[in-house]
Amino acid sequence: MSSREVCLLLGATGVGKTVLLKRLQMLSLHGVSEMDLLPSTLPTVGTNLTDLTLKRKKLTIRELGGCMSPIWPSYFKDCSSVMFMVDSTNIAQVSSSCIQLLSLLSAEPLRSVSVLIIFNKRDMPCIMSLTEIKSLFRMDDIVASATQPITILELSARSGQGLQDVLSWLESVIVK
Repeated sequence: MSSREVCLLLGATGVGKTVLLKRLQMLSLHGVSEMDLLPSTLPTVGTNLTDLTLKRKKLTIRELGGCMSPIWPSYFKDCSSVMFMVDSTNIAQVSSSCIQLLSLLSAEPLRSVSVLIIFNKRDMPCIMSLTEIKSLFRMDDIVASATQPITILELSARSGQGLQDVLSWLESVIVK
């Protein structure tokens, strides 16, 4: 492994990738995420790079804007792990997110990288239960047929609920 690993952060536009990135940066730098301060964000048109040091190893998280999904594959060969975010409040986006996820999982360069699927916005009203979302995604079938190790987490990037679990996952994949 190289001294600096790259984790791709992918998902449709508006799922909360930039908020997650800023929260992780605060958490890794200060040991606590200042949840009272919601980071200001704009939709990512290109790419955001955030460097973290976890367990004395450097990790670069490369967030690719949702509008860039047609060219996501050009970034696959350089990554060691993938975080894929889904907006659990946007029912209309679920089917396209599922197709994007299946495309990622079938990409040859990603056949053995660790994948974290994050269902975000779990603090919002009118959300489906995790069981309902997993059923819509046919998550059991996806996990059973995938060649990658897959982890599924719930998160509220806005409130910080589940943030430590994401950080723990990142630490576990860079230690390998």
